[in-house]
Amino acid sequence: MTNILYLSHDLDDPATWRRASMLEAGGASVRVAGFRRLTGPIGRKATVLGQTHSGRFLHRGFSALRSIAKARDLAGKGAFDVIVARNLEMLPLARRVHRLSSRHRPTRLIYEVLDIHRLMVGPGLVPSLMRQVERHLCRGVDRVVISSERFWEEHFRRYGQVAAPALLVENKVWDPMAADPAPQVMRPPRKAGEPLVIGWFGILRCAESLRCLDGLCRAAEGRVRLVLRGRPALAVLPDFHQVVEANPHISFHGAYSYPDDLPGIYGEVDIAWLVDRFDAGANSDWLLPNRLYESCVHGAVPLALSGTETGRYLARRGLGLVLADLRPDTVSALLAGLDDAELASLQSRIRAIDMADWRTTRRECARLVDQLAGRRMDSDPAADLLSPQAERVAG
Repeated sequence: MTNILYLSHDLDDPATWRRASMLEAGGASVRVAGFRRLTGPIGRKATVLGQTHSGRFLHRGFSALRSIAKARDLAGKGAFDVIVARNLEMLPLARRVHRLSSRHRPTRLIYEVLDIHRLMVGPGLVPSLMRQVERHLCRGVDRVVISSERFWEEHFRRYGQVAAPALLVENKVWDPMAADPAPQVMRPPRKAGEPLVIGWFGILRCAESLRCLDGLCRAAEGRVRLVLRGRPALAVLPDFHQVVEANPHISFHGAYSYPDDLPGIYGEVDIAWLVDRFDAGANSDWLLPNRLYESCVHGAVPLALSGTETGRYLARRGLGLVLADLRPDTVSALLAGLDDAELASLQSRIRAIDMADWRTTRRECARLVDQLAGRRMDSDPAADLLSPQAERVAG
């Protein structure tokens, strides 16, 4: 069995536990350690290293540096085959634990990158220094896990951040209780005369999206409704609750449980809003969000913005809707041509795609563990090369 230490910057992020569950489903024994953002119970056993706060990247980095003193306790007597650092701030601690663990047994160091932080992007002094720090910390890394090819193209390869190969692990839906392979989800057709319902789910942090959708719903006068679920980033959207309360065509239903609530929340919407301009020109343009895969699994039509990686993904596959810009009249014009027949056609195109494109299978979980542990599976056709240094694991 492969023993993995998973170091996370946010133990309250469901994605942390999604990855840990995938590794366990792949046959690994996983110990999780990291920092908290909230104060309630976690729900699973973990080693808590301290408390940090959303949006304060440098504070989180210094907190992680102070945690290096706990490296010896985490390393124990070299019990780990693989150490995974989720995000840059966990990499110094992971390197220290890796050195201690490697004294007892061969141990691989993995750097998992799900976003490229805005402090890393651009030509200024601070981004340049941050990239230099990352290049230094990446020395000795055995593999970089990314969720979008654009992260490799726009950041790692562009700036020569790491010599290690990259592994693409897409943000597909993982439900350990689902059938494997899972059946297609058949969404019931919309009843005649009902409003078109747009769903915006997850981390709600895009001020442009909120303004656009608020204007769209007001102009539509009941023909379009917006349903919001998840966690609003109030530091970025301080007027979030005021906007929602002032618009009778917008409703916010709070947080939801992943993956249990996904069928219900996507089952009540026609269109899934995938637009995120929080880091326009950088991370927001490069990522492939969870909402892309969640919407396609559950039969909602994904809507993205032209020029982003998500928009290119949909256009390349002939799926969903792609906006030219974020003006409310542009969105209104796009939706005006969306009658019931066209909506049904868009849904049928999604259903025609193999569900393995949207859901992670247990076989992929096993392959992920093998890749992290350095065990190649060359006969597996899923190991398509992305570049001389990057390969794909759908997961």
